Amino acid sequence: MADSRRQDRVAALIQRELSEIIQRSVKDPRVAFCTVTQAEVSPDLKYVDVKVSVIGDEAQKEKTLAGLKSAAGFLRREIGKRLTLRYSPELRFAIDQSADYLLRIDGLLKSVESEDEAPDNQTADLT
Repeated sequence: MADSRRQDRVAALIQRELSEIIQRSVKDPRVAFCTVTQAEVSPDLKYVDVKVSVIGDEAQKEKTLAGLKSAAGFLRREIGKRLTLRYSPELRFAIDQSADYLLRIDGLLKSVESEDEAPDNQTADLT
């Protein structure tokens, strides 16, 4: 039980530090519109699965992922400097699709809402 709490604390620290490093220190223009949304640390604290949200189309997302993977060594070294961990964890990046799902669901809800309102407006105009 104590291990999962430590994992959660380390994940939160890594997420915060990675966000700051990416915004302030990484000079690669491919990662300019990237936000770290989640970090999951393995039980042995040697691997971190990092989810990032990217503004743009699929091509922009792929470019951002490639930029993050090329900067992974720099990011790992910076995390090692900032956090006092025995091992500097290996970073594995993936695109977070939750924002896309939320936008899609919102669009579907708005279309259903507009369909529900349309018949009411037509009957009100006829009377």
